[in-house]
Formats: sequence, C-alpha cells, structure tokens
Amino acid sequence: MKFLNVLEGEAAWPPPLWLMRQAGRYLPEYREVRAKAGDFISLCLNPALAEEVTLQPIRKFGFDAAILFSDILILPMALGQGLRFAEGEGPRLPPLEDISLLKLERAAGVYTPVIETVSRLRQSLPTDTALIGFAGGPATVASYMLDGQGGGFYRTKELSYARPGFVRDVLNILTDATIEYLSAQVDAGADCVMLFESWAGIFPPAQFREFVIEPNRKISAALKARHSGLRMIGFPRLAGLMLGEYAYGTGMDAVGLDSVTDIRAARAVCPPGMALQGNLDPLLLKLGGEALEAAVRALLEDVRGFPHIFNLGHGITPDVPQAHVARLVELVRQSK
Repeated sequence: MKFLNVLEGEAAWPPPLWLMRQAGRYLPEYREVRAKAGDFISLCLNPALAEEVTLQPIRKFGFDAAILFSDILILPMALGQGLRFAEGEGPRLPPLEDISLLKLERAAGVYTPVIETVSRLRQSLPTDTALIGFAGGPATVASYMLDGQGGGFYRTKELSYARPGFVRDVLNILTDATIEYLSAQVDAGADCVMLFESWAGIFPPAQFREFVIEPNRKISAALKARHSGLRMIGFPRLAGLMLGEYAYGTGMDAVGLDSVTDIRAARAVCPPGMALQGNLDPLLLKLGGEALEAAVRALLEDVRGFPHIFNLGHGITPDVPQAHVARLVELVRQSK
C-alpha cells in the first residue's frame, strides 16, 4: 500500500494523496447524511452514518487514504465532560474545574460506536486505501476542555502558569485515555493513526516540550509497544522553530506541516528520511485556477524524491467547490 510505504520512508511518485476534512460540508451528500443524523455528535456516534460519510470522498475522488469520521472532542465527552456543538459557533464544553469529573474507566463504553465505525470501514474500504485512525493531541484537547471552546485559549494559558499541576493532571489523564482510544482503533483495523495537535503553537518552548512533545512521545511509545510496526503521524500545527524537536522527540513516523512552514526548512530540521505530510494552503483550494495549479506544481517539485504525503496545511473549508478538489487530484496524479 503506497500510503503506508511512504510512512516507512519510501519516496513514491506521484505521492499518495488525502485531504484533512475530506469528508465534510463541501459535499452535498455529506450534508444530506448530516441532516438525517440530527446533530453532529449523533453523526459521530452512529457507525452506519459515520462509515458512509467517511466513504463518500473515497468514492468520489479516489484518495489513497480514508480518515475515520469523528471529532477530537469525543474523548473528553467520553471521559465525562459535557459537549455540544453550537450551530455556526463550534464546540462548547463547560470549562473544566474539577478533574475528579473525568473517569477513565467509563470512556470506552461511550466511544464504542466510534470503534465499530473503524471495524465497518476496514471491511468496506478498497484494499489499496489506507485507513487512518486519529485522536486529538492531549495539549489541544486539554485547551478545549479548560477554555470550554476554541479561540485564543486564554484560560488554558493562564492556568498553565497559575496552576501548572492542574494542567499536568489533565494532560496525564488525556494521555492515558488517548493511548487506550487509539489502541482500540488499531485493534479494530486502523492501518495507522494520527495525532492532531492543532493548537500546539499557543505554547512557548518550555511548555511546548512539557505539554506537547512529552505526552505525544508517551502515546507513541505505548502504542508502538502494543502494536508492532504501527506507523504514526503527528501534526503539531504552528510549531514553528519547535518542529525539529517535536520530530526527533516524539517517535512519530511522519510530521504534518501547516501552510506557513517552509517545507525545505522542515526537511532540514526533521530526521533524515522522515515522511512529511501536507503544506498546501487550504485557501488555494477554494480559489482554484492558476493560483492553485501553480502552488500544487511548486509543492510537487519541492517533494520530488522525498517521502511525502500530499495534503493541505489544515482542513478543507465548507466553501470549497468540488471541481477544485477534483482538479487537485488530477494535478497530483498526473504529475510526471
């Protein structure tokens, strides 16, 4: 499977391709299923519907990998924190005050439908399409839990200085829970797993090492000890100059790049032969035309001869025309 070969350090041409949030609101068929589910959380916890929306972009565009349809905040909900999605506003949680509310022993019973979705996908995906399991990185998930919503995560940053022990306790619980959650996904059939540290960039270097690198290292080490040959992708978005430390310090097999990172500089600071993923600005996918085509060709030229998974630097936005996605796939697949 070409996708997995690249995670092992092989340079494939053309590079394998998938897109973050490839299952989502830019597809009318997704919107139909979403309406049938009733609400977003119900969609995530309905194995038949979650399987269907995961498969939709594979059928339409033939990506080399499918990523489980779920959400990074299913895990804190499974641990006992309230969660709802406000229309047009994103997730809302009661800001965490008492760590005793989080119960590791109850989590598996709540996220069981997600694991069932993985099992169903393992049976329904084409044999040459990789299945990516995922979870949010502990620092990112903790930020939502502590602030109660996305944004600047000001409460999280204040607590990291004022009550660092409390923040560490939350991270420790999330680290243990993430290991179990991802291990269950691998047991159910995920070919590899990805950790989304989407808000890694809010932490200064010392905290980045403690809150991002160390929990990611523990998760990687524990999962690889349990699952021989497992490959992992880490996505420390906006890591900046900390990217190299993350790549060397976490045991990941590939690192996802945001759109503001110079890919040549990233290659220079990451371990030799490490696979890189992403880097294309999602805005270009919305714009299309010559801007998209020139950027795709330039990125392909930069990654030629190196292990790379073609992807965006963040997720597809709902306003992306399907024709632009089809053109992107064509550009990558027909590259010579």
